[in-house]
Parts: sequence; C-alpha cells; structure tokens
Amino acid sequence: MRRIRSLTVTAVALGAAFGLVPTATAVSSAPAHAAAYRCTPGYFCIYSNWNGGGDRCQWSQRSKANTADDCSFIRRGQNVRSLWNGTGHRVQYYTQTNYHGRVGSTHAGAGGNLQGNYQIRSFKPQ
Repeated sequence: MRRIRSLTVTAVALGAAFGLVPTATAVSSAPAHAAAYRCTPGYFCIYSNWNGGGDRCQWSQRSKANTADDCSFIRRGQNVRSLWNGTGHRVQYYTQTNYHGRVGSTHAGAGGNLQGNYQIRSFKPQ
C-alpha cells in the first residue's frame, strides 16, 4: 500500500511539472505561451478546449453581464477550459450572470488552462 501511494504522489508531481494537471486559475504570461492563443489584442477570450483550442468567444468591451448572449459554445452548455486576457487590465470572471459566483481573475496579457468544469457566464475589470 505504501508503494502505491508513493507512485501516485510521484505521478501527480510529474504531471504537474509537465503541465498535465489543469489549474484553477490562469496565470501564465510567457510570450511563447501567448502565441498559442488566437486572441485579438485588446480582447478577453475564452475557449472550449485546453490551450486556446476549440471554439473561441472574444469581447472588446470591459465587462459582459451574460456571455451566453453572443457565445455559441456557452449556449450549447460547454465549459470554458482555457482563456486569454489580451486587455490592459485584470479581468474577474464569474460562473453566473450579472457578476455572481466569482471563480477567478487573470492579469492583463496572461492566460492559460482552467479547471474546465464550469462556464464563465460574466466578467468585468477588477
């Protein structure tokens, strides 16, 4: 039993070291990482898949009370798995419309993978 626990801890540590474990908040801001995301400068972008893949929705406005108004994958019930904040300010995001259920925030010029088990239904500057 002790050996199995040790192998599990080692596997989780290696997965985290190689970026295989999704994080709860997106914080990476390395320039090479930014190149992987198709997000127009000045926009806040969310994606239906990891690493900026899948469907993308993007907004140039500073806040959005209901992302489902103009994001097809949110309307289909898909979760947000990654995001990129190409704005000039930190963005807070929420699991409910009208800025309820705060789940995280991301600095300007940063992004990355999320847990992937929720939708971002609204956002605004911090």
